[in-house]
Amino acid sequence: MQLAAIQHDIIWEQRDQNLARYTDLLTRAVDGGADVAVFTEMFAVGFSMNTAVTAEAIDGPTVTWMRSQAARQNVTVCGSVPLLLDDARPYNTFVLARADGTIDTYQKMHPFTYSNEHDHFAAGNTPKTVTLHGLNVGVSVCYDLRFAPLYWQRAHAVDVEIVVASWPHTRREHWMALARARAIENQTYMVAVNRVGDGGGLHYSGDSLIIDPLGEIVAQANDTETILTHTLDAARVQTVRSTFPVANDRRDTYPLQGA
Repeated sequence: MQLAAIQHDIIWEQRDQNLARYTDLLTRAVDGGADVAVFTEMFAVGFSMNTAVTAEAIDGPTVTWMRSQAARQNVTVCGSVPLLLDDARPYNTFVLARADGTIDTYQKMHPFTYSNEHDHFAAGNTPKTVTLHGLNVGVSVCYDLRFAPLYWQRAHAVDVEIVVASWPHTRREHWMALARARAIENQTYMVAVNRVGDGGGLHYSGDSLIIDPLGEIVAQANDTETILTHTLDAARVQTVRSTFPVANDRRDTYPLQGA
């Protein structure tokens, strides 16, 4: 599977302007051979808590754009969208739109309380994996990356983890370390896609990464708009796991000290 990680700037809360600009970025990714193209967290509006302006229905403009572009360019399009579903508050939702018109969604399980995301967004309760081009893929959103059990509990069942983010420059070292750790401990590809530019009073330095199952960085961005591409191969995952079978030594529970 050829994957393109699209690291991009976001015009704050300006959905129409962003989507118009992203069409060209997506076309460039497809022209480069991408089967799957991944945008960032809340890629159409920025990581804004102004949900009265940014939230939309699942048949709203952003998902409609994703489905239209997926069909027109014969590619799977991913990114997170503030979606109104079954709660008074929207969910920060990872959306995966396929060329055949079908979509999959995952609601971010860990709202970022440090920025009061929990006051504006409902929390999801269910992890999500999908199958793309013969690979099993786990999906997650930004702050989820800090919670290793989300990834650990499904490590045996996935070949690739995709995390989309709006992770600020001030914690960029955490971003890179955590992404690499998730790849190493679960022996899986990690595709970590972050935005660049400024928005909501924060600066975002990108640092998008594609990491292989041994923890080697195979593609890395700096602080400018760019498209990272890499071919992800399930056989590579199986080779790493069979030659260094860490999972055989896994224990699902650990006793507390003094218990």
